[in-house]
Amino acid sequence: MSKKVAITEYLEIELDTERWHCRVCGHDIAAARDNYKTGLLVYDRDPREIHHPILDEERYAYTYAPDPAWCRIIEFYCPSCGTLVENEYLPPGMPLTHDIELDIDKLKQRHAETEGK
Repeated sequence: MSKKVAITEYLEIELDTERWHCRVCGHDIAAARDNYKTGLLVYDRDPREIHHPILDEERYAYTYAPDPAWCRIIEFYCPSCGTLVENEYLPPGMPLTHDIELDIDKLKQRHAETEGK
């Protein structure tokens, strides 16, 4: 039986194969020692599509979207089921963040110890 560990709401790691998987559909995304984002579909969004101008009537102030020359919104989707797995705000030209880096060997060890009890 494969050992799967939930890491986020939409990501899990299968310890035997050391692979990232979508928790919604089980799709094999990427190697668990690599950035999971490399196995997802990427949508580079203009912030104005998401942040529409808002007028605060009490203060007579506008809230504007981030300037697309300075900010981009990156969305990451499961290529199998289309679940939005993650998103991030980045300056243009900035590489994607590697936000989850796990000690896979320690995780395997901890799960082996738990099974032995």
